[in-house]
Amino acid sequence: MSDYQLHSSAIVDDGAQIGAGSRVWHFVHICGGARIGKGVSLGQNVFVGNKAAIGDNCKIQNNVSVYDGVTLEEGVFCGPSMVFTNVYNPRSLIERKNEYRATRVKKGATLGANCTIVCGVTIGEFAFVGAGAVINKDVPAYALMVGVPARQIGWMSEFGEQLDLSLDGQGVALCEHSGARYVLESTVLRKESPA
Repeated sequence: MSDYQLHSSAIVDDGAQIGAGSRVWHFVHICGGARIGKGVSLGQNVFVGNKAAIGDNCKIQNNVSVYDGVTLEEGVFCGPSMVFTNVYNPRSLIERKNEYRATRVKKGATLGANCTIVCGVTIGEFAFVGAGAVINKDVPAYALMVGVPARQIGWMSEFGEQLDLSLDGQGVALCEHSGARYVLESTVLRKESPA
């Protein structure tokens, strides 16, 4: 007996690794080489490829495909119908499976509904990608990204709220929920634990 919840309509191929306490909902397909951590939620109609890795406590909402070459670290949120890619210049008539570009989404990042992540990028810890945005380059930790193509419009706390900081220069902001202090130094935001 498995130690995760599996809906009767889901397909889990032999060899797939799924951690304890995970929930696999309606019409999910998990390929045999997939690695899925503990406490993960895979919403309706999610696909997980053979060479995909999903960390503990990730939430993948309905209609998301986590293709080969995509790695989600701990606590990543993937909004409904957001899109990953793994080939930069696909053609139906040209085989490019040896040209997959790796995509990494770091701990705690949020990928909003209907956003698109072009393969080959890294999204930093606790970054926040707004709904419908198109990410085609690396995203710094804690960055708030919106638009097509995406541009940075601010900074987000680990709690998931926008910090009152300018995009350039020096600045300090406090998270009223956690007491954490965030320090902006040039183009890098650093979190300091509460005292």
